[in-house]
Amino acid sequence: MQLLSTMKLSCSKFLFGIGKRTLSLRTCTPLKENKSISALEENPLDDLFGRHHNYLRISLTERCNLRCEYCMPAQGVKLTKHQNLLTTDEILKIANLFVRSGVNKIRLTGGEPTVRKDIVDIVSNLKQIKGLETVAMTTNGLTLTRQLAVLQKAGLDIINVSLDTLIPERYERITRRKGWQRVMFGIDLALQLGYDPVKVNCVMMKNFNEDELTNFVELTRNKRVDVRFIEYMPFTGNKWDMDKMVSYKDMVTKIKSLWPDFAPMENKPNDTSKAWKVPDFQGQVGFISSMTEHFCGSCNRLRLTADGNLKVCLFGNTEVSLRDAIRNDCSDDELMALISAAVKRKKKQHAGMLNLSQMENRPMILIGG
Repeated sequence: MQLLSTMKLSCSKFLFGIGKRTLSLRTCTPLKENKSISALEENPLDDLFGRHHNYLRISLTERCNLRCEYCMPAQGVKLTKHQNLLTTDEILKIANLFVRSGVNKIRLTGGEPTVRKDIVDIVSNLKQIKGLETVAMTTNGLTLTRQLAVLQKAGLDIINVSLDTLIPERYERITRRKGWQRVMFGIDLALQLGYDPVKVNCVMMKNFNEDELTNFVELTRNKRVDVRFIEYMPFTGNKWDMDKMVSYKDMVTKIKSLWPDFAPMENKPNDTSKAWKVPDFQGQVGFISSMTEHFCGSCNRLRLTADGNLKVCLFGNTEVSLRDAIRNDCSDDELMALISAAVKRKKKQHAGMLNLSQMENRPMILIGG
């Protein structure tokens, strides 16, 4: 807690915690000096390793209309009581604070963000924040055919659709729900509305969907989609097993056996996805190699859970309750000092896949994609 006193944060009792044992802030007293956010910390979203965090992922809800087996434990999860979730006003307050401090991209996640009845209003209000350049959303795509046009009108800039199979029957087994055709229609609608590319997120696993790897690549032949293959990652309750993981290098090798000219593309400094492409295909492929070739050194992402906790690393189990700080009337300066102190505690890199599988963390459904 020495860093906190150095930052002159005087919210007196709070909230650094591990896993589910996040401590709550109880009281908030004025800062000793009246300082603006910029004066309080020159680069409040910079960590001790020189990484600047300009990308915030906000989970709007813990609820989802699917039950994907790698995301949600078989027994389900205990949802947070409604009164302990962030309100829409609190979400927008936090978003404004982060944008004022340098964030220029926000991604809305869940759960499933489209189950929020006010999802369109949230997008619209975010787009009105001066300095926010991009509002993106990750969705399972079930409701896109009825919601996407109005979301686009509200200002949604980027759409990611989670889809782990191109086989309808397998989709029902994986998600424990029907709806594969609706998802495919939603992807096509996104393309028709001009989203370029439409990003398709696919968690690749052995004895699960590995046999569809090249089918997903084939999807990029005539569609301007960016299929992003995600290495299977360990979270509480998802029964992670190293033997189920398909590595980035193994996927590339298999794809190149069918398309020898499959080649890497240039990546931007903060890209998590390693971009590849089959020449002459309209779309492209990416690999998110969190387990075998992590990209911690260029990470620019922070996460806000639906219950208001800040996670500075997807795999970290230390969280900070911004909800409690807001509800105890902390000022914007105090909130920013709290956020900055959390960012300064971010580690150089995550613990590695074998150690992560033994660490307590939230189930993915309670973190946000």
